[in-house]
Amino acid sequence: MANKLRTHGKNTIVWVLLGLIVIGLIGFSAHNFGSSTASIGSVGGTKISTNDYARALQQEQNAMQAQAGKPLSFQQFQMMGLDRRVQGQLFGEAAFENAAATLGISVSDQELADRITQIQAFQNAAGDFDRTAYEMALRNQGMKQREFEQKLRAEMARSIVQSAIASGVHAPDAEVNAYANYMAQTRTVSWAEVTRQDLAAALPTPSEDELKAWHDQHSDKFMSPETKQITYVWISPDMIADKVQVNEDALKKEYESRIDEFQQPERRLVERLVYPDMESAKAARAALDAGDKDFAALAQDRGLTLQDADMGDVTESDLGKAGKDVFAAAENSVVGPVETDLGPALFRVNGILAATNRSFDEVRSELGDEASHETARRQIAAERSKLEDDLAGGATLEDMAKDTDMQLGTLDYGPQSEGGLAGYAAFRQAAEAVQSDDFPEIVELEDGGLFALRLDGTTPAAVIPFDTSKDQVKADWEAAKLLEAKQARADEAVKAVTGKADTQLSATGLLTTDSPNLSRGSYLEDLSQVALAKAFTLKLNEAAKVTDGSKVYVVRPVLISQPDLSSDKNAKMVDSLRDQVSQSLANDMLDLYARTVQSEAGMQINSNAISGVNAQMR
Repeated sequence: MANKLRTHGKNTIVWVLLGLIVIGLIGFSAHNFGSSTASIGSVGGTKISTNDYARALQQEQNAMQAQAGKPLSFQQFQMMGLDRRVQGQLFGEAAFENAAATLGISVSDQELADRITQIQAFQNAAGDFDRTAYEMALRNQGMKQREFEQKLRAEMARSIVQSAIASGVHAPDAEVNAYANYMAQTRTVSWAEVTRQDLAAALPTPSEDELKAWHDQHSDKFMSPETKQITYVWISPDMIADKVQVNEDALKKEYESRIDEFQQPERRLVERLVYPDMESAKAARAALDAGDKDFAALAQDRGLTLQDADMGDVTESDLGKAGKDVFAAAENSVVGPVETDLGPALFRVNGILAATNRSFDEVRSELGDEASHETARRQIAAERSKLEDDLAGGATLEDMAKDTDMQLGTLDYGPQSEGGLAGYAAFRQAAEAVQSDDFPEIVELEDGGLFALRLDGTTPAAVIPFDTSKDQVKADWEAAKLLEAKQARADEAVKAVTGKADTQLSATGLLTTDSPNLSRGSYLEDLSQVALAKAFTLKLNEAAKVTDGSKVYVVRPVLISQPDLSSDKNAKMVDSLRDQVSQSLANDMLDLYARTVQSEAGMQINSNAISGVNAQMR
């Protein structure tokens, strides 16, 4: 399980981990799994308590639920292997704690006290350590002060060992440069998409028997989906917003608080290129005026993209000394060079946004709608407990519709369902999960509405008869035959140009594009990313067919350029790669050290204790 430490190493080798661990101990309640000596295992003399395992499981499960945006059962948690990841993490940490103890590494009482007083959970509103808050936080988690301080001391000692191992690990230049050359290499790629117009012969017309055979052979494509017959009740802010009274004074205060939103000066959509001196800026402008280069090429000369140069929408004051000139310019024009606080610069004006001055009367309806919907959301939230009590007291969905503002409806729910209540993610999630014996529950919608549902029946998925799906079958047959024909045409083109430097792809009759200076991260609107990736696996003048969905391409690199790693742009990438590789090597060192400690000190795993904790987490 020590290999699980690899992904955790990025957090554990820095002191920040210490704060996260402490917050984890305070922020998540734990079950009590027996005596304080009960453990799921040990490394040497360092035991891992069942309570620590339960806390770590709960913290990881909560984190995964937040990431997924939906509740996860413990069974789902286990299916993803996350319980084993938690175990690996804890046994890895225990290895470092045991190593610290063996080496006699510890922290002084003063260091421990300083660390405790820095933990935000133990501070008052003024940011000072609050002993009452400290004791209460530990009491709420069922932890004694001595127990917590022992754990914290062990964590700090462990971090010292980890820092000693990981610090000073540097990536070899040869490895970093190899990665950098791979990432920054550019290619000129000759490519073509094979279309119906490139085929020499027309597609055949299928017979009735061929279509019936196709329907039988590919019946999984011609299925009606499973549907669920659902009865529901729901209420949304839209349903009751028109009944809400809006306070006029409150609307005026809201308008004043958002005045910058409703009253804005004239703005420009601007791109800027800054130069080290006026001579360089004037040379760039001359190249632009002569038509030798466009603005994108000037940006590339500066090691930038147009996205880097984009300033977004700016006011005249945002541009400082250049503001007057830029705001006097027409749309789609270039201004400069002009002096700025950063140096001489060229500006391109891509758009003009007129000033806005919307009065209260103009936005009153908009503000009133927002206010009424917000009030409606609060009213619905206030009613939730009563609605839940009604359901718990035996009220049916039909009763709810009669006795409350909730509306009753039915739906044949399936993957194709959309609009109305089916347009809400919360409803779709509940509808997909509902079983026939489930009790209706109140669930909140994304807009603050509420609903409850009941499953009345299920219609299973079934093959759509040929007579009903004939048009769909014919379209699918034709698409498959067209794809086969395009692939055969692409194979001919690949054979014609592979290994023949003097034969261009366009000589095959395909409409060909040569795209220069492409990198692995480039994007072309008309070329599939799959096809571009394939082009970077080929040798010079080697060609390949690429099928991506219904599209077929032929790609061929005709020029491969190695990067200048010393340029400003590439130097930043090299530094970033060096940090990443160094971090990866440090994680490997931590992993190896943990394995060694576990092997030498001995690792014991209490499977029964682990199973016991897992059972109670379900």
